[in-house]
Amino acid sequence: MQRKLCLTTWFLLVAVRLLSAPITLLSPDKRIKVSVDLQGKISYSVSMSGTTLLQNSYLQLNLANQPLGERPQLRKKSITTVNTALQPVVPLINSTVPNSYNQLRLDFKNDFSVEFRAYNDGVAYRFITDKADSVVVNNEDVHLHFADAVETSYLETGSFKTSYEILYQRQMLKRVNREKMSVLPVLFDTGKYKLLFSEADLYDYPGLFVKAVDERTVSATFPKAPLTFGPDGDRSMKIVTEAPYIAKTAGKRSFPWRFFVVTDQDAQLVANQMVSKLSTPNQLKETQWIKPGQVTWEWWHNAYVYGVDFKSGYNQDTYKYYIDFASKFGIPYIIMDEGWAKTTLNPFEPNPTINLQELIAYGKTKNVKIILWFTWLAVENNFNVFETLEKWGIAGMKIDFMDRSDQWMVNYYTRVAKKAAKYHLLVDFHGAFKPAGLEIAYPNVLSYEGVIGMEQNIGGGLATPKNNLFLPFLRNAVGPMDYTPGAMRSGHPKDYRPNWVNTMSIGTRAHQLAMYIVFSSGLQMLADNPFNYLREPETTSFITSVPVTWDETRILEAAVGEHIVTAKRKGSTWFVGGMTAEKTHEVTLRTDFLTKGARYQLTLLKDGVNADVQAMDFKRIVQPIQPGEVVTLTMVPDGGFAARIELVQ
Repeated sequence: MQRKLCLTTWFLLVAVRLLSAPITLLSPDKRIKVSVDLQGKISYSVSMSGTTLLQNSYLQLNLANQPLGERPQLRKKSITTVNTALQPVVPLINSTVPNSYNQLRLDFKNDFSVEFRAYNDGVAYRFITDKADSVVVNNEDVHLHFADAVETSYLETGSFKTSYEILYQRQMLKRVNREKMSVLPVLFDTGKYKLLFSEADLYDYPGLFVKAVDERTVSATFPKAPLTFGPDGDRSMKIVTEAPYIAKTAGKRSFPWRFFVVTDQDAQLVANQMVSKLSTPNQLKETQWIKPGQVTWEWWHNAYVYGVDFKSGYNQDTYKYYIDFASKFGIPYIIMDEGWAKTTLNPFEPNPTINLQELIAYGKTKNVKIILWFTWLAVENNFNVFETLEKWGIAGMKIDFMDRSDQWMVNYYTRVAKKAAKYHLLVDFHGAFKPAGLEIAYPNVLSYEGVIGMEQNIGGGLATPKNNLFLPFLRNAVGPMDYTPGAMRSGHPKDYRPNWVNTMSIGTRAHQLAMYIVFSSGLQMLADNPFNYLREPETTSFITSVPVTWDETRILEAAVGEHIVTAKRKGSTWFVGGMTAEKTHEVTLRTDFLTKGARYQLTLLKDGVNADVQAMDFKRIVQPIQPGEVVTLTMVPDGGFAARIELVQ
């Protein structure tokens, strides 16, 4: 009898141990391991190549009537393997995206599930609910606990109302202001490994912000759902009252993915396509009308054109001049920004200084289409404007000043994307939060701002090379970015002067040219005055030869905040761009990505011999180049280079 009791006790102990043992999920290459523990909470740890990066991190979805994740009761678990490939409608990085991962699904009592995915370059998780009725989400616990102290690169804000145009800071997590928060994405650095944290598939739910807790811990915070609004000038509405919850939403749904890109190679941060892999796929039946491309922009220099025989400004002659310039260089679009309309409130009435219908018709004869600027409020108050714009023959909309990411505003983005697609309109969101998958489901959304771009150099001088060298690794690493490059007046930081007549950039001319290759956007601006482009046709011809979509991308060199060298291929032509921040950087460009046995021609624009002093100095070289040939380059502080390598028939 005693022996039977001992055996029974032993079996019970084994059973308890098995039930309490962590559930393990490995990446396809087995380098990344996720361990999920269900004792008291849904907690998890992440390791790479045997090194623990995250430990005892936990997740919980706090509904109004129950916390999903507290004392979880597992009903079923399953692990599946997926090995597919995606073909993006707008391929900003690669025309084919490998999509291989292992997935762990945990189904719990109380009608909810949690899915974890392990990729070779990262980890993701999300909640799924299966409730009959709508649910109220009071909050969501996203608790990240690192195994060791980490350095972080982040964008600090004290308010949920933000344009997301914030300078990057980099310091140890323990020094981050705990009274403030950061927008996504955020980069954590253990010294050997880096973890880029962001979200994807964001619908009917607020955007996530993170707050520092201690030297190894961050937690999530979310804007509350707005209930009532009041007037706030001509381009926005202020929130008057908020709900005690962050979202009221459908009970049967999946929630946004929370993901990490995990790597020991800075280049992999830039090359990642986690948002594409985690987002709802294309929802449009017809996409052939979606034409990404370059676009002229008048607002950066306030339409102060010169060298012409008419008075410049937001008027008919000036816009025809932009159309002529765009046509000359094969640029498919011009933007008519703030100033085209009589008021910011009425999206139907042009400024009396222009005849919009005549401009549309004139552009058509030149193979140039028009994109119009609007405040989000004007669009919201006139939601029939989409149909009118299609009838007019307008190609797209630049929508501005949202400056929020609460549930209402996230839903506004979705409504705009759907309605614009219905009427064959492209969309560029300014005053916008970071990309989080809407552009995958609705590929007519070609770009977002949400970045310290060149408009910050009209009066502030914030778009510095130092800040620029964070962008490929963070902001642009989660989706398209409307930085608005193309300045033809350049100065080093000490030489910068604010000016809205002759606006300038910070960094060398070659640094600026490299942006067209390094930075990704479905609408890529030429921000400067057409006269400045026309007087340098060889430089302008190079800029306008750079595609905005690509077949293949390779990151040849990369160090966060310091330098980057990017190679991109369209058909048989390669473009290579390099940028550096505050230090000189020597580049050894090995062209082993070229097809062996083929003949190529190199067109190179690099920092000139005096570019360390005179930022405008650059040198243009055209010469044959053989596959495998090594090109040695020096990028001066704030410098760069841009190259086109074409197949010779």
